[in-house]
Amino acid sequence: MPKITFLGAGSSVFAKNVLGDCLLTPALRESEFALFDIDEERLQDSEMMLNNINNNSGGHGTINAYTDRKEALRGADYVINAIQVGGYEPCTVTDFEVPKKYGLRQTIADTIGIGGLFRSLRTIPVMFDFARDIEEVCPDAWLLNYTNPMATLTGAMLRYTGVKTVGLCHSVQVCADHLLKGLEMPTDDVQWHIAGINHMAWLLEITRRGEDLYPEIKRRALERETPHNDMVRYEMMKQFGYYVTESSEHNAEYHPYFIKAQYPELIEKLNIPLDEYPRRCERQIERWASMREELVEDKNLSHERTHEYGSYIMEAMETDTPYKIGGNVMNHGLITNLPEQTCVEVPCLVDASGVQPTHVGALPPQLAALNMTNINTQLLTIEASVTGKKDHIYHAAMLDPHTASELSLDDIRSLCDDMIEAHGDWLPKFR
Repeated sequence: MPKITFLGAGSSVFAKNVLGDCLLTPALRESEFALFDIDEERLQDSEMMLNNINNNSGGHGTINAYTDRKEALRGADYVINAIQVGGYEPCTVTDFEVPKKYGLRQTIADTIGIGGLFRSLRTIPVMFDFARDIEEVCPDAWLLNYTNPMATLTGAMLRYTGVKTVGLCHSVQVCADHLLKGLEMPTDDVQWHIAGINHMAWLLEITRRGEDLYPEIKRRALERETPHNDMVRYEMMKQFGYYVTESSEHNAEYHPYFIKAQYPELIEKLNIPLDEYPRRCERQIERWASMREELVEDKNLSHERTHEYGSYIMEAMETDTPYKIGGNVMNHGLITNLPEQTCVEVPCLVDASGVQPTHVGALPPQLAALNMTNINTQLLTIEASVTGKKDHIYHAAMLDPHTASELSLDDIRSLCDDMIEAHGDWLPKFR
């Protein structure tokens, strides 16, 4: 049976979802589940939690916690990555509070924007460390990357390491259902086609028994009572013609149109939750005591298989039963009007041969242009990380749509310097 290694296993809720799914999957349930985290207390919590699920679902698996990362990886067939370098404190706080001094506000700050840029810069070196270990002790393993910023991390791994990597995000598989339920439309017998980049992939087609649902979707979206939590995505669909996969609070900070100091009424009108991610983190920290009781100390803990792709991918590879996912992969001719070095999110077929991306062709030109505004920053962020050149940090920030719409070039440069100083040893040295 396979060995499945989870890096960042102290993320107990996510470990429950992904590894709990595996424990309920006949082709995977007898695996060794190797858990690794630098927080030994949270690591032990996840070990206890998964042992409870395992015991209550037949006791087929073997759960082992490791404090030595290389030993956790040794002989692994699959590696799941769910780390957060620097955690909420100090690094996420820094990502939000330093830009505020310049009047630059964010909602989630984990993909692009100034927060996403610096999250990439502190995470890519750690990912490269993982890659060196994987190449040494489990060179044939598949890395399933769930960590954001998805496009930069997955792209860096695919371009600069030999590790077989696919990036995974649940926004693809929930996109169509979320849209239809919000508009009180039925979700049965729906077919959809999604492609683009992570957190900005496009619902290119949505049909029911051959009928195009977009005309009715757009009609209802215009008539939906406000305020609600999907207003930015509706506005993007109204102006550019297509619905986007990731939530409105994410998309608000990917564009120059929405979070603007000179138009504060837009933030209220479109119901944009500034500082949303810090609030979520603080709520989760406050709730952990009760969550721990529910997840860790409950000997009767059970689990139901979720929609996360991880277990389905591993099951498909183990059984050679094809399964379709939305995966983040290199753009080797897949989306013809985006650059080859881009990490794109496209339909992929998974079986014993691995992850096989499908050809999409050209996106509608306005969608490719919107993707490029984010790709520019992603590629320059990777360049900064790989070369160690500080100038490319400035360039990445200067080309970020939201940052550039709010700050002058001199202020962007100054903000980057302040972020580098505030992050201190969480970043490598740049020249």
